[in-house]
Amino acid sequence: MGEQGPHATRREAVIGLGASAAALSLPARAQARTEPPATASGVVFEDLSGTGRRQAGDPGLPGIMISNGRDVVRTDADGRYALPVADGDAVFVVKPSGFRVPLDADNLPRFSYVHRPNGTPAEPRMRFRGLAPTGPLPASLDFPLRRAAEPAAFDVLLFTDPQPETTTELGYVRDTAVTRTLGTQAAFGLTTGDIMFDDLALYPRYNRLIGRIGIPWWNIGGNHDLNFEAPDNGLSRETYKCVYGAPHYAFVHGDVLFLMLDNVNYLGAATAPPAARGGRYEGRFGERQLAFVENVLRDWPRERLVVAAMHIPLVTDLGSENPANVTADRDGLLALLEGRPSLSVAGHTHTTEHHYLGRDGEHHHHVLTAVSGSWWSGPYDRGGIACADSRDGTPNGYHVLSIAGARYTTRHVAASGPDRAMRICLDSQFHARDAEVARAHTVAELLGSPIAADAVASTDLVVNVFDGGPRTRVGVRFAGRDPVPMERVRRPDPFVAQVYARNAETRKPWVKAEPSSHIWVARLPADLGPGTHRADVFVIDEYGREARDALIIEVTSA
Repeated sequence: MGEQGPHATRREAVIGLGASAAALSLPARAQARTEPPATASGVVFEDLSGTGRRQAGDPGLPGIMISNGRDVVRTDADGRYALPVADGDAVFVVKPSGFRVPLDADNLPRFSYVHRPNGTPAEPRMRFRGLAPTGPLPASLDFPLRRAAEPAAFDVLLFTDPQPETTTELGYVRDTAVTRTLGTQAAFGLTTGDIMFDDLALYPRYNRLIGRIGIPWWNIGGNHDLNFEAPDNGLSRETYKCVYGAPHYAFVHGDVLFLMLDNVNYLGAATAPPAARGGRYEGRFGERQLAFVENVLRDWPRERLVVAAMHIPLVTDLGSENPANVTADRDGLLALLEGRPSLSVAGHTHTTEHHYLGRDGEHHHHVLTAVSGSWWSGPYDRGGIACADSRDGTPNGYHVLSIAGARYTTRHVAASGPDRAMRICLDSQFHARDAEVARAHTVAELLGSPIAADAVASTDLVVNVFDGGPRTRVGVRFAGRDPVPMERVRRPDPFVAQVYARNAETRKPWVKAEPSSHIWVARLPADLGPGTHRADVFVIDEYGREARDALIIEVTSA
């Protein structure tokens, strides 16, 4: 946390100093919990001096939530608290409305203290740095807050899966999503995991780049942010904790509670298949996190919005109940959110999806577009950056969450290139998605005009509404005729199938076009004769907003 974080009597105990773990001789599982539970106590104070350390005249703040990741207590009239803390626990303040926590030079919030008396165990030997020994708990573990105006209406930048695998791909993040956000008026940003693609040594450079956006940036970890050498979930976030602090936590901004949850349950290095870089994992919050959510919600007004962020989706259109792609104990979270206005956001699948869960579909779950799209696959643009269209056909990018009280909307923003709501194409050739056909023809030849009059009756107009979902409505007007509704189908986007087929050499080997949840199709009118025609597409999206686009269709007599 540097000099701006929660301050104790031992500066070296503060998160963010970045020292390597001390070498210890005990077995890893024994070292993980060598100290008996202790009691952390201290003061949450208003940092009037701006020094980050409590000075004479800095008042304690009453009623502020403090947690150890499970239990939640509120400070007393003098701002004091006490909590049980075990080895490996993080103690953190739940930032209240109208205040801000300290930020480091890269705009990372510094709000937590990880208690590791003996540091990260030396065995198993992990590739990336862990926590230095913190020693006994400080006599007073204090958290500074400063007042800040927070209107009820504000925007949040939502990133997921920037996932650079190399320093070159980190440059792609810089020159696309980061550059496009410069000058934003958003209140803050957050990333829902896979900050990295396994190489956790890239965290510092990544944080410097994100920090230049100029707003506070909150994070949670993904499956590619794990320490893969860890024997179990208990040691899998040591590097993450060293860099970012508490792996799950909460904060309030305006009138909204944000729950930042870690639902990547690592099953250990021993589960790794041969030649794999890491072990298996599943989507699961676990009893401790669900207890934390219950405790935070206990005093939260039921009419106020709750936004939960996580990495692995609660549900997904891909893989059905694959335990690595969905959250096993999602019903526990949904039960706690029942009867409240709520939204949850996730990443992980590199698709864009909307789901409506819980009683009468009252909970909105939004799987976000990945910043890296197809893991930075695809042909290079004029700047040498991979085009990275996602496997469901969505341009790689991010979302903007706009909040006004308990109401909200989201919108997709392309990381580079034109920022459009949809893509329209023609699917007129039966074998257009075959790789050998794709290599012999251009995209325009296979998915555009002209088309022969004999092929009109077998040609589909295909619309990919990039942020569409089950409540989106799409219609089309052909050549000035009456509009007709389009049918939502689950199928691969023919455009991205073409891109992948003709660019195998720049595509990551596991990437392929997957059935998309936001494709709409209408067959061309059989009597659309030779000539030049216009197809006007109109969309009413998940939030009732209207979008329009059009396509010119040329039909030839032969």
